[in-house]
Amino acid sequence: MDESSLSHTRWDCKYHIVFIPKYRRKAIYGKLRADIGQILRQLCDYKGVEIIEANACSDHIHMLVKIPPKLSVSQFMGYLKGKSSLMIFDRHANLKYKYGNRHFWAKGYYVSTVGLNKATIAKYIKEQEDEDKMTDNLSVKEHETLLRVARVSGAVGEPLCALRRCK
Repeated sequence: MDESSLSHTRWDCKYHIVFIPKYRRKAIYGKLRADIGQILRQLCDYKGVEIIEANACSDHIHMLVKIPPKLSVSQFMGYLKGKSSLMIFDRHANLKYKYGNRHFWAKGYYVSTVGLNKATIAKYIKEQEDEDKMTDNLSVKEHETLLRVARVSGAVGEPLCALRRCK
């Protein structure tokens, strides 16, 4: 077991977190992607949160993180999204014309506890970008077929990649 400790506590709290830019705009590319990664790592370091695995896909962020129990997930996500928005707009002033009012991230996020599935989730996050690229290469007709299958199977509206492809 990969435990950490505080003064009187042994802990191993890992979470899989997914969050998106506002309106799910495909804004996480090139230099912006590198800056976002650096900003998220820096903010996690400030709060003592360990990033086990992370990936910035074209329209969402996947993170497998280890958050100390003194910090709730909602506190951490409010801090991470709020501060990173400010830092992104400071570094890329031209984005204020696209995103106005310094709102870069959408309001919500997806989180699940990891438990003993750390290796499986880390592998999923690593492979997610390849799957996104494969999905982007699908024709519109193939994409519509996948959505139809998802609707029939009830997978549309699931919190996370019901067909192992991001919506």
